[in-house]
Amino acid sequence: MTRVDGDGRPNKSARKREIAALHGLAERMLALTDGELERLGVDAALRDALAMARPMRPSGARQRQVKHCVKLMDGEDLAAVITYLDDHRSRRHAESQALHRLERWRERLLAGGDTALGELLACSPGVDRQRLRQLCRDARREHDSGRPAGAKRKLLRFLRDAVDLDNC
Repeated sequence: MTRVDGDGRPNKSARKREIAALHGLAERMLALTDGELERLGVDAALRDALAMARPMRPSGARQRQVKHCVKLMDGEDLAAVITYLDDHRSRRHAESQALHRLERWRERLLAGGDTALGELLACSPGVDRQRLRQLCRDARREHDSGRPAGAKRKLLRFLRDAVDLDNC
């Protein structure tokens, strides 16, 4: 994979970039479980090296162990691992976006009153209208009195479970 210069020697800068990319991949692989790594076809020696590095606190010893993992990774076909990690990241991003959308709707319901409630019910007609109104009233009352956010959390859970925000 390392590019070769015109005089037949490996390109040192390209090799450093490859090693840096493998180091980043090793750090991301530390978040995976042994079962996930085994399903992805990762070599047993690499799985053992990653398992040793996982519980270590950030230190010189941990960095040496990660470098050892990089050495074991060099030359291996890790396309399945990279694909899995990228899919995992995009799935987490989508879940985060959905949660932010729910939080925005919750804030609109608390600030907008019946107008926002009507818009939400127009988007999701199958929602329990009475329960939603009650949760909104409780959350507004709680917010106005300055109590902890229990009702707001209940409202968010209800929105997550009952409302299809893909249409809104």
